[in-house]
Amino acid sequence: MAKKAAVYYMGTGRRKDAVASVRLTPGKGKITINGKDIDEYFGLETLKILVRQPLVATETEGKFDVIVKAVGGGISGQAGAIRHGIARALVEADEAAYKATLKSSGFLTRDARMKERKKPGLKKARKASQFSKR
Repeated sequence: MAKKAAVYYMGTGRRKDAVASVRLTPGKGKITINGKDIDEYFGLETLKILVRQPLVATETEGKFDVIVKAVGGGISGQAGAIRHGIARALVEADEAAYKATLKSSGFLTRDARMKERKKPGLKKARKASQFSKR
């Protein structure tokens, strides 16, 4: 007998240097990031709330299991990338129902703020050595 293919929805989120590949599957609301539970992966409660925002806004918190592979950046950037990825995956799941809510909340917009590059002759992007007349 042929196995029935599992239904899932994909979304890729980006923030700073972090990239998150998000997979939504129908389930009980379990969030797994890089093989760890969300409580184990993120220490700060604010980051956990940030990740769950698209699910709360669309009232789908207990309907989907979220499996994430996050790479690059720090934990804050990864949390933002995961939020962006979840929002994109929800739009793929049901565009008519969720897109307006997610767009008005700003979860579908890619945060374009990046780290500024280091300039030659300076210590960092803008930090210069102290000026002395003599």
